[in-house]
Amino acid sequence: MIYTRIKENSYQDSINLMLLTNSVNTVDGVNSAQVMMGTDANKDLFKDADLYNDVVANAEPNDMVVAIDSDDEAVLDKVMEEVENYLSDLSVKKDSDSLENVATWSEAVDALPDSNVALISIPGIYAADEIERALDADKHAFVFSDNVSIEDEVRLKKKAHEKGLLVMGPDSGTGMISSVPLAFTNVIKPGNIGMVGASGTGIQEATTIIDRLGGGVVNAVGVGGRDLSEEVGAITMLDALSAMDQQADVDVIVAISKPPAKAVRDKVVAMLHSLSKPVVAIFLGEKPEQNEGDVHFAYTLEETARMAVDLANGEKVKETYQTELTNADTDIKIPEGKTVKGLYSGGTLASEAATLIAEALELGKLSKEEGYKLKTNGFEVMDLGDDMYTQGKPHPMIDPEVRINKIKEYAADDNTGVILLDVVLGYGSHPDMAEALKPAIEEAMNNHEGLQFIATVVGTQNDPQEYDHTRQVLEDLGVLVEDSNAKAVRLALHIMGKDLAPAPKPTVDYKGEKAALPEPSEKVIDLLTTKPRVINMGVESFSSVIKKHGGEAVQYDWRPRAGGNQKLIRILNELDKMDEIEEQNERVIDRFKKSAPILKDVVPAYTVIPELKEKALLHAGPPMTWDDMTSPMKGSCIGAALFEGWAETEDEAMELLGSGEVKFIPCHHVDAVGPMGGITSANMPVFVVKNRTNDNTAYCQMNEGIGAVLRFGAYNEEVVNRLHWMKDVLGPILSKAIKETENGIDLNVVIARAITMGDEFHQRNHAASLIFLKEVAPIIVALKDVDEKDKQDTVQFLADTDQFFLNVMMAAGKAIVDGARQVKEGTIVTTLSRNGKDFGIRVSALGDEWFTAPVNNPKGLYFTGYSEEDGNPDVGDSAITETVGVGGMAMVAAPAVTRFVGAGGFQDALDVSNEMDRITAGNNPNWSIPTWDFKGAALGIDIRKVVETGVTPIINTGIAHKEAGKGQVGAGTVRAPLGCFEKALVAYAKSVGISVEDE
Repeated sequence: MIYTRIKENSYQDSINLMLLTNSVNTVDGVNSAQVMMGTDANKDLFKDADLYNDVVANAEPNDMVVAIDSDDEAVLDKVMEEVENYLSDLSVKKDSDSLENVATWSEAVDALPDSNVALISIPGIYAADEIERALDADKHAFVFSDNVSIEDEVRLKKKAHEKGLLVMGPDSGTGMISSVPLAFTNVIKPGNIGMVGASGTGIQEATTIIDRLGGGVVNAVGVGGRDLSEEVGAITMLDALSAMDQQADVDVIVAISKPPAKAVRDKVVAMLHSLSKPVVAIFLGEKPEQNEGDVHFAYTLEETARMAVDLANGEKVKETYQTELTNADTDIKIPEGKTVKGLYSGGTLASEAATLIAEALELGKLSKEEGYKLKTNGFEVMDLGDDMYTQGKPHPMIDPEVRINKIKEYAADDNTGVILLDVVLGYGSHPDMAEALKPAIEEAMNNHEGLQFIATVVGTQNDPQEYDHTRQVLEDLGVLVEDSNAKAVRLALHIMGKDLAPAPKPTVDYKGEKAALPEPSEKVIDLLTTKPRVINMGVESFSSVIKKHGGEAVQYDWRPRAGGNQKLIRILNELDKMDEIEEQNERVIDRFKKSAPILKDVVPAYTVIPELKEKALLHAGPPMTWDDMTSPMKGSCIGAALFEGWAETEDEAMELLGSGEVKFIPCHHVDAVGPMGGITSANMPVFVVKNRTNDNTAYCQMNEGIGAVLRFGAYNEEVVNRLHWMKDVLGPILSKAIKETENGIDLNVVIARAITMGDEFHQRNHAASLIFLKEVAPIIVALKDVDEKDKQDTVQFLADTDQFFLNVMMAAGKAIVDGARQVKEGTIVTTLSRNGKDFGIRVSALGDEWFTAPVNNPKGLYFTGYSEEDGNPDVGDSAITETVGVGGMAMVAAPAVTRFVGAGGFQDALDVSNEMDRITAGNNPNWSIPTWDFKGAALGIDIRKVVETGVTPIINTGIAHKEAGKGQVGAGTVRAPLGCFEKALVAYAKSVGISVEDE
């Protein structure tokens, strides 16, 4: 059976997940397992592995999908425990690191403002966009990612060239800048050799041999395997070569390439002959017969390294470089008819081995069969790093599984006489590959007499795995180990009775044309002559290695923009080019900051909202009909009808409300807001808040207190009587008290004071309610011509109602956002609201248009006797508080409420506020939060940031029972649905002329 579990919004890079998959597969009871992100490409891999079901199908790209095949469903719990332990270990490693981790590109740039390289190791489908973003920010790109289209590579490399930058890759597995390792790299001694290579393992083989020969390398620029293709035209190699030629600490230049296009090869060779420094060049697969001038052509990577060291030491190049085999005196002989099998983790090393074997044994051309470099007459050389073996699995440099299986297979083949292996050391590779392969090698040699293993170790003594240790483990097993891949192949041929004897290679004068050297850019010179300053997006271990070797690095915890939605990514990319959006948003934000909400009065709603003079009710959220209302909102409507005297009984009210005679209007459409159901009728008293800065006014009904209340759908006699008391007593007394103040009550002052006292203004308003009481109580007591009991009841009600200020805050928030909405530009959210069916937002540039998505159910704490099954979908205009930057956005301000709303403890509240800060355009200095190091509340939710990150606003909320009349059953938090922000982004893109059609 297939059992599946989803970890929502839990992104990990592919290498971590591959290793986690290996770990999960060891759990008892697991027949097979796969852990991947829920991208479309990965879903195909789940299908291929027969681990696909409806749960996998519905996963989002930012969801981690754990799928297992097991005979027992209980095994899934063990697997998830293993997953959690693995992720916890990763977290501990992060905490013990001194790395700075950031969540967005802009944060990365801010954290390392003088960064000059983006190291990109993310899924290839997203890499082109990130390369372009780096180039647009004037940064070089080192691209470990593969599966970037050739069209994108050509376009981006041309763009980089025009900007004086380098795109190193894609599929550049290794590099070294100013002796700092990048990606899967060995630790090489610094020296006077500079290298440019279109081959990752080719660079590793050459540099490690140079190191072991006593030489050193200052730069090794990987350009990607296709750089010398006809389409790309060696753009990066040519730019890097011209810069190295001017680098004072480079005396010798090495160029390495897989087989290039002939026209490109000729162009590169012309460039090599134009350089002022001696050059060693190898075009893998070619067998040069001579050196030309100062350009020395090598046949093997070992020869390349030896030539470079001689030149670096000021010595002349020798005519031959075939040194004696370490194991030349072995008496091992392979019987006639036996063949060589090569199992390589390095594609270039596999190609080199295949070339040497095919030449020596006259086997003809190399194989074009996928995964093989040679497959002729029983001789096979495999590139286990080929895409066919690594899709959804770790590279064989990391994980021995594929090679172990092939060792068993080849050992069981009676025709196999020799198995060739490479063991590649360095950062990123398996911590002890020799030990990992040991059991399989021992078993094969014990069970198959005469079978011989020959290996080469690509590494140095300073690599984390230590060259000598690795070599000793292999030799102790009886493996014959040679100093280079070429020598390992030669040894295999030698024990078969076939020796390679190279012809001497003379040096002749170069009589061909030279190329005009382009002037290298200052940016490339800076790259090659200073320690790299890296924004690392993807594999986190790359960052720590850079820092260990003297570079600077910030770890960008990359996730696919817009959850991997290609349409939305294209829109975001286009919007990134529009610098004016930031200026527009700043103007909108400035309106928020400069708003001056003043509480001016409390009046009957119909006196300031003309629409209520007819038979109408205001409701929370986007527009909706009676039939679409949830039960609590309908209950609130029933209570309002009874309060207004439109009906005498519940049945009469239901009949009236369903008849179409009553008009339902969103509060937001008439400058108002209302909590929970938001139901406001003509004679209900409302706060009148004027935004003095922008001369607009907003309204909100008054808070009823706790218990059975209209806003939660209760409509019994107690509820209706309280509403009448508020209309007849509370409202008029507060109106008189407020009018006694000189200019009304300055709400900014109340808010600023209360936020320093632990309020966040949605679930906690204790301080603000007390400050409000402090302002009005003395005035109420002093009022003349007012019944003393009424005054006492009013003051007592205010003292008892901890949440009284919430409705004042809501009116203030509405006044603030409507003042900002006067500026119709930018991407700032100016309304968050929900009606129990839909969550709706409005955006600064798009005016009154609503963008909706199905509302979510709150998660939180429930009163005794209730559970999530009792909760109503989220409802209310009170998210106006989050719209202006408080409520859930400022969770950290109210540690006392965090557990009540289900946020855990203070650290959780801090994490929420930090997360909300990522999706806003600024902070409000007027509302400084002491528990946030006096940082201003996050302000200005930006739809671009929400869609890009997938992080949606979190809202503190009360939870109503799903049945009318039962009132509040808990409190918690709810996330705004991403869908409404995505719709808004598409509409905004259309409004600024961006094509939004799917490709």
